[in-house]
Amino acid sequence: MEGKAPIMRRSALAAIAAIGSASLLVAGCSKADDNTNDNGTNSAGANAATKGVVNASDKKGGTVTYELSDVPDSFDPGNTYYAYMYNLSRLYARPLMTFQPGPGSKGNTLVPDLAASKGVSSDGGKTWTYKLRSGLKYEDGTPITSKDVKYAVERSNFARDVLSLGPNYFQQLMAGGDKYKGPYKDKSGKGLSSIETPDDTTVVFHLKQAFQEFDYLVAAPQTAPVPQSKDKGVDYVKHIVSSGSYKFQSYDEGKQAVLVRNTNWDPKTDPLRKQLPDKIVVNLKVNPETIDQDVLAGKAIDLAGTGVQASTQAKVLTDTAKKANTDNTYGGRLVYMAINTKVKPFDKVECRKAVQYAIDKVSVQTAEGGPIRGDIASTVLPPDVTGYAKSDVYATSGNKGDAAKAKEQLKACGKSSISTNISARSDRPQEIDAATAIINSLKAAGINATLKQYPSGKYFTDYAGVPKFTEKQNIGLIMMQWGADWPSGYGFLQQILNGKAISQSGNTNLSQYDNKDVNKLLGQAIATQGDSARNSLYTQIDKKTMDDAVLVPLTYFKVLLARPTTYTNLVSTAAFSGQYDYLNIGVASK
Repeated sequence: MEGKAPIMRRSALAAIAAIGSASLLVAGCSKADDNTNDNGTNSAGANAATKGVVNASDKKGGTVTYELSDVPDSFDPGNTYYAYMYNLSRLYARPLMTFQPGPGSKGNTLVPDLAASKGVSSDGGKTWTYKLRSGLKYEDGTPITSKDVKYAVERSNFARDVLSLGPNYFQQLMAGGDKYKGPYKDKSGKGLSSIETPDDTTVVFHLKQAFQEFDYLVAAPQTAPVPQSKDKGVDYVKHIVSSGSYKFQSYDEGKQAVLVRNTNWDPKTDPLRKQLPDKIVVNLKVNPETIDQDVLAGKAIDLAGTGVQASTQAKVLTDTAKKANTDNTYGGRLVYMAINTKVKPFDKVECRKAVQYAIDKVSVQTAEGGPIRGDIASTVLPPDVTGYAKSDVYATSGNKGDAAKAKEQLKACGKSSISTNISARSDRPQEIDAATAIINSLKAAGINATLKQYPSGKYFTDYAGVPKFTEKQNIGLIMMQWGADWPSGYGFLQQILNGKAISQSGNTNLSQYDNKDVNKLLGQAIATQGDSARNSLYTQIDKKTMDDAVLVPLTYFKVLLARPTTYTNLVSTAAFSGQYDYLNIGVASK
């Protein structure tokens, strides 16, 4: 999940691991405005939301405001891949499974949502059956059925020419998925035969291979039900039919979304949601510095969860009170630069290795905001994702790069210099600063890169995620941030390394890496039942990828979140890249 998230996707997406303790030790206090539950805390301080729920409360009323510096890929739960949208969408779209709200790694706990229980597997993990809870209704009072879940999966995964922004796991995994053209082209109306709905409360998935982590897969918003009669393809985003505790009151594309209580949501069918605020407002295209100011003033939450901007960090960290209301967390994310194997001369491994050796990672870390924003990275898997093993194939003295070694690799590649372009997101100042630091490092080794900036909301649909565009524009280097779609090596690696994940729009395998050994190992891993054996295979995949030099790990991402004191039930969860869990945030008493 792009981090997007983050993704989600995933991001967003998606973004999973134990939260590590940071070195913010200033004490502070925050009074719960109403009730404090067993997992809550009244004695807040730095990193308090990584250990418990801050300002735990069941108080209803008020408005919760979120702010985003750009626009999300989509509010459509079947067409998004940013982690923050996976997080937010659960307010109006209930997937079959989701994650239990909780601090740090406790947030990785998988629980039933629309489903009554976890999936029942058979046929060695190739068949998965889910029963829906009884009494489920949409915002208009009509019943939610298993056919709506089936249709949601079909539209989000098999109509890639219409909805291309989310992951395509189901397309890759379902029996016959490679031949099905999606519901918009299906004239029979029968849909994909490998997703069965024997009755209105049962949905059965038949896979072409064993997949031992399928419960994690159905936690994606792509399984949130969509009534076929209300689907308008890419325009469904304008009139989303809610299955959650909130529904859309208004949607002004590119500007604002307003959610209000869904009166047909029944708490008896939903043990997770509390439906606390009267209204939820999402403001878009807000200046990043303005977001910082509003968060510190208690007026808003940073929706993207990217944390305090570099320009604001000093103000926060040198003020005892402000620092006490921060959470510095790991989120199972990697900041990296993809090397496009389809753009010459990076089709040659020696030219890719030249880039690996040339980069001064300390300068990149500094540009991102220093150690508080991430530890220097050397592997694909972050330390807080299963399968990680410490390694540094392209180690340089002090992590400051080695121009001489880089030039040796250039010579082996048959080059004395290279001219290329590097892409970054225009609304992410720290990503631009990091790309600029990389450009300066590469220049010393004879690799001349020119920065190309594109907006986050279109980064994957129109620019970096469109292979034909990157090849035509000579974009050989692509800035990226990635979080696990679910808490395992497979959840992290599949969408950025598997050749089958490459798509012509919304692509997240930005290196266009299609290695038969890696593809085989990924398939072998997900069919393996034992955790230890499966994790060993993830380590092998990491090593093979680094040997092929298709991406440059820059930092193991950490985020410095400012915690608005005016909101309740703030808890930083590993399930969504360390972001606050948006499911039950409320408003404190004045």
